[in-house]
Amino acid sequence: MSLNREQKKVFVGDLSSALKEASLAIVTRQSGMTVAEVTALRNKMRAAGASYKVVKNTLAKIAIQGTSFEALNDYLTGPAAIAASKDPIVAAKVAVEYMNDNNKFEVVGGVLNEKVLDLAAVKALAKLPSLDVLRSQILGVIMAPATKLATIIKEPSASVARVIAARAKQ
Repeated sequence: MSLNREQKKVFVGDLSSALKEASLAIVTRQSGMTVAEVTALRNKMRAAGASYKVVKNTLAKIAIQGTSFEALNDYLTGPAAIAASKDPIVAAKVAVEYMNDNNKFEVVGGVLNEKVLDLAAVKALAKLPSLDVLRSQILGVIMAPATKLATIIKEPSASVARVIAARAKQ
């Protein structure tokens, strides 16, 4: 499908604005994937809070100019797509999981906060828990002492209440 000049400007603007909001962008290649497979991947990305766009390399190179993802230029060869997310792990996690399930899909590399990531780094990033999971783990660690303290404080009064209740039954 060929885009006219106006459609190309809109595409470049949309991709550029999506990248400006993202902290992670990954370049992928999908050789021989069906439309249904690409749609399924796009839906998984969207459900996880990431975006996935099949790109024409020349337009993608224009869109990444002026963003923190200019280093993606080297990865934009062949049939490429860009996955991006605000969460620094989500796009990597979904892309690597999909790559493990579909041999037509390949993660090439990416950029996280202006740092270039090769395939091994993207795979390592995908193994980390998401930002929301990390936040909940930290909150659990912070809340655990308070919960234990509340339990310890209420235990003596609960013991007294049980003794009184047992005495009342006699």
